[in-house]
Amino acid sequence: MDKVGEHGRGESVWLAFFLYDVLNGFGEIAELKKDKIFAVTCRHNAGQLRNNIQLHAWDGEWYRRGYFDDGMPLGSSANDECKIDSIAQSWSVLSKGGDSERSKIAMASADKYLIKKDDQIIQLFSPPFDKSSMYPGYIKGYVPGVRENGGQYTHAAVWLAMAFAAMGDKEKTWELIKMINPVNHGDSIRTITQYKTEPYVIAADVYAVKNHKGRGGWTWYTGSAGWMYQLLINSFIGLQRKGDILSFTPCIPAEWKSVKINYRFNETVYNIELLKADAPGQQKETTIALKNDGGSHEVQVYF
Repeated sequence: MDKVGEHGRGESVWLAFFLYDVLNGFGEIAELKKDKIFAVTCRHNAGQLRNNIQLHAWDGEWYRRGYFDDGMPLGSSANDECKIDSIAQSWSVLSKGGDSERSKIAMASADKYLIKKDDQIIQLFSPPFDKSSMYPGYIKGYVPGVRENGGQYTHAAVWLAMAFAAMGDKEKTWELIKMINPVNHGDSIRTITQYKTEPYVIAADVYAVKNHKGRGGWTWYTGSAGWMYQLLINSFIGLQRKGDILSFTPCIPAEWKSVKINYRFNETVYNIELLKADAPGQQKETTIALKNDGGSHEVQVYF
């Protein structure tokens, strides 16, 4: 979308959420480095940015994607094309920069308009750019429904799943993971014929265009594979590490009773089993104090 703000006056809402997250992160680093002045600067700017997002980016049922140089909104119900965009909704949650109630509404809108269960795709935005007077840039050169132009752009699909996990929506998170997982696009003659590409690597994009719905695009090169790994490990299983403390906040389906993980900490192996604390009086214990003693440890974590 290289033409949206080519004269320096356009705005990106999703990048505003991203910057909000970055500023807060650097504020924490500045505190650790005892640079209080920079920490205050980061947090002040983050707060101002969040206020501006709430004042100018809400469209009524979702967050807009941005604004052109002339102030025309993008990703708005007022648009004929690109009415709703996935990334602004997911990053309102992931960055914690959105109003919590608005983010719930926005994610429900993304679910309603962008998740296509029958076609097993999660669109980046809808409808695609085609015949309107809007010219956001070279994205419009793609056939409507192909790659970023209204197809599934897998980076964004993964972020949407991560956002549902951050909201604690276990069933929706698992539903989207299954949709993104390439293995599920190669488990039958029908899906193989539709997907037409390797079912063992992530595809950067999946087509939404009428005659090629569900067809995989570029494979192997995409950075969304790394994001998929983070989705599964950090969001779905809920593994987080700070220093020598390992913690878990799983977002697995209700019917799953346990998850097994082999975790290596330097020269030490932890064989971890996550279990639901279902028994009466059973205490939840979701953290492990790691110690590099070169041994092998069997650990049960109750959540």
